[in-house]
Amino acid sequence: MPYPANHRIAVREKIIQSARRLFNRHGFDNVSLQQIMSGAGLTHGGFYNYFDSKSDLYAEVLGCFFTDPKWKNNWDGVEIDLSSSEIGAEVIRAYLSQQHFENVENSCPMVALPTDVARSGQSAKCAFENVFTAMVGMLESNMRDGATDPHERAQAIAALCVGGMVVARAISNRDQADELRKSCMIVALRLGGWDSATRTDTVADAENCAV
Repeated sequence: MPYPANHRIAVREKIIQSARRLFNRHGFDNVSLQQIMSGAGLTHGGFYNYFDSKSDLYAEVLGCFFTDPKWKNNWDGVEIDLSSSEIGAEVIRAYLSQQHFENVENSCPMVALPTDVARSGQSAKCAFENVFTAMVGMLESNMRDGATDPHERAQAIAALCVGGMVVARAISNRDQADELRKSCMIVALRLGGWDSATRTDTVADAENCAV
């Protein structure tokens, strides 16, 4: 019996999702192709029917909800509506949320994999750059009217979100990590104009996401 028309696409997506979870948890070098395929419910031998190499797969894993409409954040209690007029603030709150902090396997790869990317080839670096650029573009397009230097602010906000989460995860003291996320969130919202001057519940929202 022949496979349905979308079978190959579905299998490829299973492999990408398995690799994302494993790479996020263990790093690129510590994950084998056998582990990736097993995590997708597939046999090792079928890998090269879908990808040329592990590095080729790695570049595919470097996506996020800014670049892949099928990417699911899987962060319970966090909703991101890409059509929202407040998408900039939603992205900041989602990125620095407790749920994203704790759900390592389903992280945005910019948080989980930056060191691996720095050691990888050009294709992975380009993929990482594309995701970061997409995040900056989304933030810039949603910047509050009248914000000065919107591109510079958007770049700083994106770096604050990604870097803040990376540092928070590296801190062993959970209270300090939560305080750092909260501080980054408040400053990022302020830079984009989504602070208490324009939205009275901003600080409350930040506190709810950070604890």
